[in-house]
Amino acid sequence: MSDKYFFASLSRISDLESRPFSVCPLPRYQWATGDYVVGEVIPPVYQSSSVELTNGRIAYLLEGDLIIGAFGIRRATLEAVGDWQSIESDDRMENMTTAGLFGRVTSKSFLLAPLTSLLYRGHVLRDGQKVCMKDFVSNLPVLPYNCPTILIVGTSMSAGKTTTARAIIHQLKRMDLKVVGAKLTGAGRYRDILSMGDAGADKIFDFVDVGLPSSIVPPEEFRVCVRKLLSAIATENPDVVVAEAGASPFEPYNGSVVLEELKEQIRCTVLCASDPYAVVGVSRSFGLTPDLISGIATSTTAGVELVEKLSGVKALTLSDRKSVPELTQILKVKLAL
Repeated sequence: MSDKYFFASLSRISDLESRPFSVCPLPRYQWATGDYVVGEVIPPVYQSSSVELTNGRIAYLLEGDLIIGAFGIRRATLEAVGDWQSIESDDRMENMTTAGLFGRVTSKSFLLAPLTSLLYRGHVLRDGQKVCMKDFVSNLPVLPYNCPTILIVGTSMSAGKTTTARAIIHQLKRMDLKVVGAKLTGAGRYRDILSMGDAGADKIFDFVDVGLPSSIVPPEEFRVCVRKLLSAIATENPDVVVAEAGASPFEPYNGSVVLEELKEQIRCTVLCASDPYAVVGVSRSFGLTPDLISGIATSTTAGVELVEKLSGVKALTLSDRKSVPELTQILKVKLAL
């Protein structure tokens, strides 16, 4: 009987579900970020042990299940830190995000649910050659990026960026605009951009589309990749792009590269804050003056008032329908509609 595999969502750009391949362990010197590999689920297995599939569905796992994911790096301030380089001679690793980002965890928040433990079973091969994420990236010509862009950044991860992006996309679609939603940095997880599609985005993109399991790569390598991604977005000819730069510009996910590449086209900057005082820290340290502040720091009227008092910038609770008229007006002014 042939092996059954769970294809994690980092493999959604590939043809692994439809074309044959083999699996074989490779020596360490041949390992690299973005390699497709097979991990076997090993104890302990928890009720939360799960994997995000290529269609975005969550599948729950049992001991012995085989997952195809990709080697990568994660540096999450509030969740987990790890990388494939830290995998030891016992070949144990973890699924560092449900999307199939494989590596050995070296630090984990006590607030994070237990991660799925895996045993490296081998690399995905075709014709004796390892199969990598970048094998499935089209060689599109680099096009000028001239799309009006609403950039959403955060003071930290889990500051409310994706929720804010959804609210903004929803309003832009009510204004009858063609909208692209994009997540330009972070660690691969399909659900974030799928939620942008649910909010009405006509097309969705993220760094996985250009062969990256996460955006933690050398800055100049990332710059090449993000230019490919922006070219793909430009071919859609959107009226506006809502782009999320995951985490914050200070974290090692290359948010500063995104700001440099987009700066000529940014029409509105939204800062999602984890707490009111973080707004001041990011604004002063990074020289970033947002047009709007949202996120979990604005969850209540008290939070809104404190953010506005500290920063002098408009703050809105975008989950509150009462904020819709003000949000719409800001968008119209910034996009010159």
